Amino acid sequence: MELGGVISLVAAAIFVGGLGILIKHFGRVELIAGYDPERVTDEEGLAAFIGTNALYVAGLLVFVALVSYTEPLGGELAALSGPLLIVGTLLLAGRMVIGARRYEQSAES
Repeated sequence: MELGGVISLVAAAIFVGGLGILIKHFGRVELIAGYDPERVTDEEGLAAFIGTNALYVAGLLVFVALVSYTEPLGGELAALSGPLLIVGTLLLAGRMVIGARRYEQSAES
């Protein structure tokens, strides 16, 4: 991968990691998309869960940037880094959406 692509991945990792830190360690739950303070029953738990998963996404971005830049195993692993990033990000996003429900009261309540 060209250096520009690697820099873009690292910049995205810094941004997502910064959001993860703000949410997890500073309780900035208002940064969570779709956050509704009237439905959340455990703000600290939600912040820890979403913030941690955002940090996982940031780590995945850094991993893909390193693999893409260094091209270990003759570039075979680097060729898989794009699909790995897409699948990993989708899985983590799905985990966040589904997992966040345990910190909300049901709409029927």
